[in-house]
Amino acid sequence: MADSADSSLDAVVVGAGPNGLAAAVILARAGLRVRLYEREATIGGGARTAELTLPGFLHDVCSAVHPMALASPFFRAFGLVDRVELRVPEISYAHPLDGGRAGIAYRDLAATVSSLGRDGTAYRRLVGPLAAHAAEIAEISSSTLARFPRHPLVLAALGRRAFEQGSGVWNARFAEDAAPAMLTGAFAHANRALPDLGAASAGLVLAAHAHAAGWPIPMGGSQAIVDAMAADFVAHGGEIELNVGVTSLAELPPARAVLLDVTPRALVSMAGESLSNAYGRRLARFRYGNAVAKVDYALDGPVPWANQELSMAGTLHLGGDRAEIVASEREIKAGRLPESPYVLVSQPSLLDSSRAPAGKQVLWAYTHVPPGSAADREAVITAQIERFAPGFRDRILASASSTAVDVESHNPNYVGGDIGSGDSSFGQLAARPTLGDPWSTPLGGVYLCSASTAPGPGVHGMGGYNAARQALAREFGIRELPTLN
Repeated sequence: MADSADSSLDAVVVGAGPNGLAAAVILARAGLRVRLYEREATIGGGARTAELTLPGFLHDVCSAVHPMALASPFFRAFGLVDRVELRVPEISYAHPLDGGRAGIAYRDLAATVSSLGRDGTAYRRLVGPLAAHAAEIAEISSSTLARFPRHPLVLAALGRRAFEQGSGVWNARFAEDAAPAMLTGAFAHANRALPDLGAASAGLVLAAHAHAAGWPIPMGGSQAIVDAMAADFVAHGGEIELNVGVTSLAELPPARAVLLDVTPRALVSMAGESLSNAYGRRLARFRYGNAVAKVDYALDGPVPWANQELSMAGTLHLGGDRAEIVASEREIKAGRLPESPYVLVSQPSLLDSSRAPAGKQVLWAYTHVPPGSAADREAVITAQIERFAPGFRDRILASASSTAVDVESHNPNYVGGDIGSGDSSFGQLAARPTLGDPWSTPLGGVYLCSASTAPGPGVHGMGGYNAARQALAREFGIRELPTLN
């Protein structure tokens, strides 16, 4: 891959996921000559959109709903809202319960509180102060917990609530089942046995954004976000080479900075003997989390939810009440497959008619499984949806099922099918993958910028943003970030 013609490169980026693209955008806008290598035939990594079932049905391959698209400091600086149409549903997420009941997180906090009956006041006291400071929460959660925050009082408010909801006293403030179930659905995004401090921290951040800017869906699919980033990169002189897999740092052309949107495991492999040191051993100890199995559905009409209001929710968390979800997530931790699992559902055609032919819909769903599982979970996912939407099976025109093995095959950053690119324990949120400066490495000019670095998983670009900032300052003496919009 390397040759003398490449000697004028300033920087190389490996991996065209959201973090790799964010790094590439920043470096190119700083006036550097940058080349980006991507192993797949298309860019996007976990933010791709493709026809997975039938012609004309556009499915998000991994990420579908983007709570950080409006909150991420990188996307705000990049002016994403001026480049991609993001539609925000009035119901950020919902949690159906048996008997047609549901906990509903309206974007309007007051409406949510009113709908929760006796638990409304308790919910407001828990989530309201976080939603009121969602911008500060986004700034805190977009870097690393190992650094002293600019907003210590907001961090303290989040911390107190996370310690409560991540512990055995998490039910103490609630009298009914809808509010705790709704929160548990958000916590379960972390794919850990519950209650758990790391899951509560991440879930409360998601809940705060649900009642602030909301959980938007990009028109045209998640691909629209990465396409906008790639277009900006190319417009500022960047080069993208597709179908190029990089297995060794020695394969890369000479450059002053190398930014890698890969996992710590991949970096150790790519560096070889260069990382046979304490840092390399720390990377080798980095833990990957539980996995997902996914199903995409092409439907001949809307999902027939028992609670009709759920047809207006962009995201749904299925699995019953708090106790039932706790039981299913503990089964995953024990290496077993629950018969009644937690299922995360997105119905993007609710807001975006371009995803399917007229009158039809797409539905996106995944469930948690043990790492490396080859189990096809389509039957249990379908059954869980049918539980809360009788007649759902009759709406299915076609489906595409992916096991955890398939998920990793699509994206090697998803080790064992872990779409978070690393376990989301509280310890690994603070040291992801190391304490202090998690983006720099002891290899001269080499930086890590994937979701395995702080601030962790999600389509927010902040891993790339933080790594590029470090590279600009250390390798090029550029300490002021370029204008991004």
